[in-house]
Amino acid sequence: MMAEENNIESREAQIAISSRVRLARNIDGIPFPTRMNAGQDETIINRVWESISQSSEAVSKNLVLMKIGRLDPIDRQILVEKHIISPDLGESKRESAVIISRDEKISIMINEEDHLRIQCIFPGMQLDDAWQLCNKLDVLLEEKIDFAFDKKLGYLTCCPTNVGTGIRASVMLHLPALGMTGYIRNILEAGGKIGIAIRGIYGENSEASGNMFQISNQVTLGQTEEEIIANVKNVASQIIEQEKLLRRELYNQNPYRFEDRIYRSLGLLSNARIMTAEESLKLLSDVRLGVDMGTIGGINMETLNEMMLVTQPAYIQRLAGKTLSPDERDIRRAELIRSSLRND
Repeated sequence: MMAEENNIESREAQIAISSRVRLARNIDGIPFPTRMNAGQDETIINRVWESISQSSEAVSKNLVLMKIGRLDPIDRQILVEKHIISPDLGESKRESAVIISRDEKISIMINEEDHLRIQCIFPGMQLDDAWQLCNKLDVLLEEKIDFAFDKKLGYLTCCPTNVGTGIRASVMLHLPALGMTGYIRNILEAGGKIGIAIRGIYGENSEASGNMFQISNQVTLGQTEEEIIANVKNVASQIIEQEKLLRRELYNQNPYRFEDRIYRSLGLLSNARIMTAEESLKLLSDVRLGVDMGTIGGINMETLNEMMLVTQPAYIQRLAGKTLSPDERDIRRAELIRSSLRND
């Protein structure tokens, strides 16, 4: 049965999956990527990489440059699945690149919508740490590069919604109880009224697969970076409290029905021979809820986190070492899940 309430309270970090801060920047004197001519995109990549690689700052060490055009489609999609690059950059036809740290907390996307998207991702609710690292990188780059900046408007960006600080702060939350009860619709409606965007697992224009929702700021102008981050943290914490309250209510209303749903999902994951990506994320969400609530024992959260990644289409094909048909991917996905659950 469910663990004691104080144990539930200690699991807030399991609801907050990750924290991300991203800064949009453009180089002064060079047109935005949508207006660049041939050769300017390569110039930007070289200038940014030289600024990073020649720096003596510790944060610049252990970074690698990857040209997007030189990666095969599967490797590009893996970077998207790991949230290291955006889907738009993964599909980019222009000369573009990404600079990645070996621990994958840092990714600097070059020639996406803007010349630069400086991104830092940390596990759990660590927006302040992500901001501090992102700010270090921003300062490092600004020592060598003049960014497009207006005294009245702030940093100039391709999309008007990013003008100002150019910051997007976000937290990825796992919200199965809000999804089951339908209350997530109220959250979605309320978010827009207070300048908060609530999107799917891959951000803008993506669906909330596996009950994963990205909470981020909509406004970048007229507020400081610290105010924006504090607001996102405050809203995310309130949503987490609502999620925890609904989890308790769902359990207390009918413990057996609650546990039956979780164990049925675990049974399917443990025994199915064919599994689509969509179905696996839905079932893994139920099992994750069971582990969070103490209903299921013997499965650690790291295993579930890994399964949510390795069961994505591109990752499965990389593990197989070849291109697979959709049916072959579904069979391989089911095998991977069964194996992971047996070995945990």
